[in-house]
Amino acid sequence: MKLYVNLARAVVQALEMIFENDKYADKVIEKVLKQNPKWGARDRRFIAETTYDIVRWYRFLQNITEAEEGDYWKLLGGWCVLHNIPLPDWDEFKGLNEKRIHERDMKMRAIRRFRESIPDWLDSLGETELGERRWEEELKALNEEAYVVLRANTLKISAEDLQRELADSDIETDLLEDFPEGLVLAERQNVFRHPAFKEGFFEVQDAASQFIAPFLRVEPGMRVIDACAGAGGKTLHLAALMKNKGRIIAMDVEAWKLEELQKRARRAGVSNLETRFIESSKTIKRLDNSADRLLLDVPCSGLGVLKRNPDAKWKLSPQFIDEVKTLQLHILEDYGTMLKPGGMMVYSTCSILPSENEKQVEAFITKHGDKYEFVEQKHSWPSEGFDGFYMALIKKK
Repeated sequence: MKLYVNLARAVVQALEMIFENDKYADKVIEKVLKQNPKWGARDRRFIAETTYDIVRWYRFLQNITEAEEGDYWKLLGGWCVLHNIPLPDWDEFKGLNEKRIHERDMKMRAIRRFRESIPDWLDSLGETELGERRWEEELKALNEEAYVVLRANTLKISAEDLQRELADSDIETDLLEDFPEGLVLAERQNVFRHPAFKEGFFEVQDAASQFIAPFLRVEPGMRVIDACAGAGGKTLHLAALMKNKGRIIAMDVEAWKLEELQKRARRAGVSNLETRFIESSKTIKRLDNSADRLLLDVPCSGLGVLKRNPDAKWKLSPQFIDEVKTLQLHILEDYGTMLKPGGMMVYSTCSILPSENEKQVEAFITKHGDKYEFVEQKHSWPSEGFDGFYMALIKKK
């Protein structure tokens, strides 16, 4: 393979925006690719996959190339050396020594925080919370590339029929045994342009995320509140499980996310949805004792989804994790009031840290055991193949 200057510049530009402008990697890549619509599929794939790979292995590449902070050309050069791509004779790559890179590659692989490309504090936190063996296993899995998983929208189509529809367009998928609506792409590609997506036949949603809506045990005709709905992937799954019968109230503290949810709901053919912007505690108070089911998919560190969001590990801080844990307990305590007696709620995160997961549920039940009882919990671990999620089912007495 040959490295072309226009593709290299696009990768370096994307890295600058991610690390220096604090932009999310997926949004940056989307913006960079839009700048040159003439790039073919292979070029676009190279830019996206190379950028993600360098972000994922940022610390490791920085150490084996001995790059100064912000020298993204050297990082790209080191990546090329490791992937046996000949380095062009460009000024940007001057000073890179391939032999030394390979020597330091061997040396750095002996040290976990470099080998797995993780900040020191996060490596220590993970080992403290999960133990050395579990943390090493999960950390290795989190550095693997994420699968692209679809969820068939059963309001419109079955997973089997969706598979056949996509196969007619040469998009090969495999049905997932433990996920009734799930299909995994055999090869990464942009499925958002496919007519089946525009018709609302599917959503892109990781398999582990597809555990959560069924875990809430919803039934058609229920009144369900999704209190941290965001853009609504799980909301739409709930609507499909409820067969559009009953009522779903989707709530969030960011109005633009609810607007995006409304667009997605129209495409998906969801008709039992109402959105409510959380303006203040009064918004919650008005819904006291009104829900049969309540989903609290709370803000978290996002450590379970580093496969698809590798830039998150460089943006996280110990302070942020402490703040988000306080917020999680606040949501559990304040939002739980919307549940009817006898109703059930799910507390879920996309984290693998016990301090954000079972420890939070234990603290909540210990404090409010007169009102709530723990029913069951489930972990989805990155080492099992998909994203890391935690969910706990809690019943209101």
